[in-house]
Amino acid sequence: MVDEGLILRKLADLEEYLEQLKEFQGVTLDAYLSDWKTQRIVERTLQMMIETCADIAGHIISDKGFRIPKSYADTFRVLEDNKVIEPDLLQNMVKMSKFRNVIVHQYDNVDAEIITGILRNNIHDFVEFKDCIVTFLKKEKDRTR
Repeated sequence: MVDEGLILRKLADLEEYLEQLKEFQGVTLDAYLSDWKTQRIVERTLQMMIETCADIAGHIISDKGFRIPKSYADTFRVLEDNKVIEPDLLQNMVKMSKFRNVIVHQYDNVDAEIITGILRNNIHDFVEFKDCIVTFLKKEKDRTR
């Protein structure tokens, strides 16, 4: 059985991170490049958001006995294989996983254009992920009644 309380706490963390990034969503590339504090806040917050999503996925995978993921990105494939998330969201989460790896392992290769693009165009992916998880939890709850 999925630990709903744990998942909901992690979703609350994700909501908090989303709220914290709102003030940076309109940042221009030049403004981003000229302010190391903005860079640090945005990159670290995006990293935490991606890791929170992967952690949620990992808990669901473990609790449900789904196949063991082969990689960080595969964690989201397992969710899609089991109809927890949609194929379109899967592709975006796989890209986010790869982006997270660049942030964590290759600081000198972080592309500011990608980051500002995520802020402008892909923050909704995290909201969609959260919505999919909430829907999954509701279905789980209904099945156990």
